[in-house]
Amino acid sequence: MIKNYITLALLGLIVIAILVGCTKGKDAIDNNLHNRTTDAKDTLTMAIGSEPDGGFDPILGWGRYGSPLIQSTLVKTNADMEIVGDLAEEYTISDDGLTLTFYLRKDAYFTDGEQVTADDVVFTFNKAKESASIVDFTVLDSITAVDSHTVEIKLKEPQSTIIYSIAKTGIVPEHAYSESYGDHPIGSGPFKFVQWDKGQQLILEANEDYYGTVPEIKRVVILFMSEDAALLAAKAGQLDVAMTVPSLATDEIEGMVLYRAQTIDNRGITLPVVPDEGKTTEEGYPIGNNVTSDIAIRKALSYGINRERLVDEVLNGYGRPAYTEADGMPWFNEKSVVEYDIEKAKQILEEAGWLLSNEDGIRRKGDLKAEFNLIYPAGDSVRQGLALAVSEQAKNLGISISVEGLSWDEIDKRMFRDAVLMGWGDQNPMETYLLYHSSNKGKSNYYNPQNYENPIVDRYLEEALRMPDLDRANEIWKKVQWDGTTGTSTLGDAPWVWLVNIDHLYYIREGLNIGEQKIHPHGHAWPLLSNLEEWKWVK
Repeated sequence: MIKNYITLALLGLIVIAILVGCTKGKDAIDNNLHNRTTDAKDTLTMAIGSEPDGGFDPILGWGRYGSPLIQSTLVKTNADMEIVGDLAEEYTISDDGLTLTFYLRKDAYFTDGEQVTADDVVFTFNKAKESASIVDFTVLDSITAVDSHTVEIKLKEPQSTIIYSIAKTGIVPEHAYSESYGDHPIGSGPFKFVQWDKGQQLILEANEDYYGTVPEIKRVVILFMSEDAALLAAKAGQLDVAMTVPSLATDEIEGMVLYRAQTIDNRGITLPVVPDEGKTTEEGYPIGNNVTSDIAIRKALSYGINRERLVDEVLNGYGRPAYTEADGMPWFNEKSVVEYDIEKAKQILEEAGWLLSNEDGIRRKGDLKAEFNLIYPAGDSVRQGLALAVSEQAKNLGISISVEGLSWDEIDKRMFRDAVLMGWGDQNPMETYLLYHSSNKGKSNYYNPQNYENPIVDRYLEEALRMPDLDRANEIWKKVQWDGTTGTSTLGDAPWVWLVNIDHLYYIREGLNIGEQKIHPHGHAWPLLSNLEEWKWVK
């Protein structure tokens, strides 16, 4: 049986190699798969999904989901999402929230032997600001090297979330940076770059000169392969870690355990909150929906959708219900959780004048039928499954939902008038601001296509964003969701029907301790490696 699995795995890898036209890369993968069985305690071999599009350059967003691994960051978050030191042994924030001062450790060196200095930090953040890539640093006013190991960052205005963005940005060496840096990066992190066969694999080695605890695992091979191929290789005993998805996580694999990472990788439905009045976006796309603009429809769906059932039937049990974009984070308001209550949902509709028709079972309010479109990105089986399941459950409420899979280009044109099954989830409350602040309404950035606006929510969002103290800011973020009177959750305006948080699933070899994982954000695979330097073999 093992021989058959090996044959199938190799066949799958050959197919991959043919598709990318790289025989050399295929041979390298086969060699690493073979070596895994001979040098298991020194080498870790894994398949965790696709490689980063822009290579391994933090300026272009590398490390945004998880950890840059190769590079160090000024600060980082621990498993409790607390900010702790990394390259910076300590940092201070001025009382007005405008000045952040970082005091760098003096024992940090890049893997080419050059010491990490304040000049490298200044260079990194200036380049990141100029690049305007994934992380938004437009709030930075100036970055200055006070001395060789002290950095002062001045902001144009206070922004409590900036520290989370700083924690995701790896520091690059000014002397070794170029446009091709992402292809052969140099850093001061726990691992050093060895080799990248594009489309095939990434090889890292432990940085023996790392200022922190040197990783016990000396060599890491990350293979880029499909979930199907990874599953076959795992069954053949050739992988230590294999990412999988709920539909494939049904088999037991000898010598491996299925690990379920808790996430805020959520899926939910945007519901346009303004009626169709013939208005359009700047691009000319129609705005508004006469059905979903009625808060009774939105609230009824949120109360009347059985989230536990979605988890069981669509996710095979690998997930948990979602109620906000921030479930489980320090800024999550637990009062936002609402119990499934179909009778309450029906009552909300009845009291709002949505009466059940004996003709077709669809509610009507005057001449308006309780029906609308729900669109999702075609090819996403999970979102398709959720959309179909929600549509089916909505029938019990007397609401008719037509489901349609589209390209993102088509979704771009229709998301301001139709409901959309979206996915979010970040380890930064800035996402809450972007999703609900009125400055984002109707923009083609996916955050607020429903055109949501609430002056009280706007005030909370702005107050939380400008609050220098993170703990106090978190209390205000919670008010965004529900302050006892209004908010973005089901109890308030309900511009979203949040559905589920999807577990990230991995087959892990027995005896491999992957430490305490942070709650994973949206973006499967790389978040698992955020603490890779802590991993160790225990047997």
